[in-house]
Amino acid sequence: MRFLRARPRVLLRLAGWSVLEAGQTFLLGYALARALDEGFLAGRADVGLGWLAVAGAGTLVGAYGTGRVYRAVAALVEPLRDRLVTRVVERGVRDGDGGALSGLTQQVEIARDTFAGLVMVSRSFLFTSAGALVGLLSLGPPLLLVVLPPLAAGVGLFVATLRPLARRQEEFLAADEALAGGLGVVCPGLRDVTAAGAEERIAGDLGALVDAESRAARSLARWGVARVACLAIGGHLPVVLLLAGAPWLLAHGTTPGALVGALAYVTQSLLPALGNLIHGLGTSGSRLTVVLRRLAPAGEPTGPAPSHGGGATAVGGAAGGRAAGAPGVPSPERSQEGSRAGDGTSPAVAKPGVGQARRSAGPARPAVTPASAGDRRPRPPHPPGTRPPGEAGGAARPTTDAPPPRPSPPAFSLASVTFAYGPASAPVVDDLSLDLPAGGHLAVVGPSGSGKSTLAALLAGLLEPGRGTVRVHGRPVAEATAWRVLVPQEAYVFGGTLAENLAYLRADGVPEAEMLAAAEAVGLTPLLDRLGGPEAVVEPAALSAGERQLIALTRAHLAHAPLALLDEATCHLDPEAEERAERAFTERPGGTLLVVAHRISSARRAERVLVMDGPRTAYGTHAEVLRRSALYRALVGRWEPPSQPALPLRDADGVDAVAGAGLAGDGRHVVAHGPVGQVQAPGDLRDGGALGREG
Repeated sequence: MRFLRARPRVLLRLAGWSVLEAGQTFLLGYALARALDEGFLAGRADVGLGWLAVAGAGTLVGAYGTGRVYRAVAALVEPLRDRLVTRVVERGVRDGDGGALSGLTQQVEIARDTFAGLVMVSRSFLFTSAGALVGLLSLGPPLLLVVLPPLAAGVGLFVATLRPLARRQEEFLAADEALAGGLGVVCPGLRDVTAAGAEERIAGDLGALVDAESRAARSLARWGVARVACLAIGGHLPVVLLLAGAPWLLAHGTTPGALVGALAYVTQSLLPALGNLIHGLGTSGSRLTVVLRRLAPAGEPTGPAPSHGGGATAVGGAAGGRAAGAPGVPSPERSQEGSRAGDGTSPAVAKPGVGQARRSAGPARPAVTPASAGDRRPRPPHPPGTRPPGEAGGAARPTTDAPPPRPSPPAFSLASVTFAYGPASAPVVDDLSLDLPAGGHLAVVGPSGSGKSTLAALLAGLLEPGRGTVRVHGRPVAEATAWRVLVPQEAYVFGGTLAENLAYLRADGVPEAEMLAAAEAVGLTPLLDRLGGPEAVVEPAALSAGERQLIALTRAHLAHAPLALLDEATCHLDPEAEERAERAFTERPGGTLLVVAHRISSARRAERVLVMDGPRTAYGTHAEVLRRSALYRALVGRWEPPSQPALPLRDADGVDAVAGAGLAGDGRHVVAHGPVGQVQAPGDLRDGGALGREG
């Protein structure tokens, strides 16, 4: 309204041309009534044709006025568009609004077109109604008394329902956008959701969004009935009353021509104008409200700009939609590789959904920063009197000027943890208590379904125990997102540059020297060189499963989280590459490593081994567990290579000879570690399915 009040001359010009257009409406019924009463019904065809010619001339004059109306509307709408574009550009430049481009190219145009439509339908109803009502009065006051009350009642009912209807429309649009945003986040990561076993959690969260949209749609539909009632009362009821009251009207001085003219006014003018008003304001009005709230936040009028500059803070998200992702939908990346250290946000919401777009629009921040800029990374909180992990000086050490520090908490602690995938299911993890000191190296082994991946998910906070507590570095696991990083078997790589993928879990970017050092430590350097360096664009489908795992491992290595959880994250690497990657994690200053072992060599390298088999667990060094656990001895026997394999190791088919289950020493059973990774012999002790099917 402020915008309209600031342009009185344009409004006067629009009203003037609208009056000329309304003359067509007046002549429609009046000329028709005179043509019948004074012409055709009186036997004077020439008079009747003359009045019809007057109606035709009125149509031509009205068409001329309509053309000028569009020019006046353009003079009113284009300044609004310019004002909105100015607001969006100012916000994009001043505040670094990532949604500015979308707001400029899409939502500004939506606001412009919708505002123009609302001006047209509102103006049309106002002046069409005025022309028709004046015509009814000229034909006979009784006709006006029949038409005006139901028309006023319909319009009044519509005005009364306009605000709640707009509110319901806005709620429905918000619910629809939330669902679309949630699906946009989840669908590209379905593979990773399955790999992490988060199907039920994702389905529950998306189901809540679907239910919310369904409730909003039903509420909107109920108020839509009121909109239909408004049209029926204001537009259709006058026709019924005119026809039903025709005998009375004709008996009280109304001529047949006047009655036909009144019907023409209602059916050809009032009813279409009222229908356009109800549908236009009822739908487009709420859409315009939503868009304007995003483009011109509270406190920023769309009218003349103030002389001073002011901050522009978006209400309800950036102009291009929700920049932070769908509420209530967990990120696939969070389900796999932890949260971005220090900010508590879900990385998949911030990055993978826009991985392709960032190539053209440019990243919001560089993924690689010059090494000379220094390492200004946010680090997880550390115990008082100690240095943060990873600072110069290696692992956390007491400072000289601090009081003697308390003993550091373990890297993780499980206290009587029990977990089952259903109330009637047998526990996968049963009354497990375990502490792993900071800096330790633990390998978890066991047959498929024994709970290895479940344990990793519990430590990552993806699953909640049915009983017991899980703590990471002394904190409840739900509050320790910056302290652990999980890498699943199915590595997640998104479209974008290699540097963007590697810096995925770092909010402030990664110095190039640090990135290259991590790539060298993990074993990514050959792939990095082959692709063309950190700024090379990555096509995930063009990478092998092992190459994707190397990228995910390097990304986790660069994260600040001191606890790394590798859930068969090296299953597509050869033994030498696997050993190198695990050694890189164990050599991180202050780092702790848990490996769900894919090969017996991983268990041999670990300081401690945990054998899982429901309530029957064994824990200790490789030699200790080998001596105490019959299951571990059986697993070692199945994993050990035979003395005389039927096929040479690393043969051209990409398979290694290993013993099959229960057939130790039988070299005819092979397990694929290369291109034929879908082949799985009985001796391959990888989990047989996704987390949700384990146990």
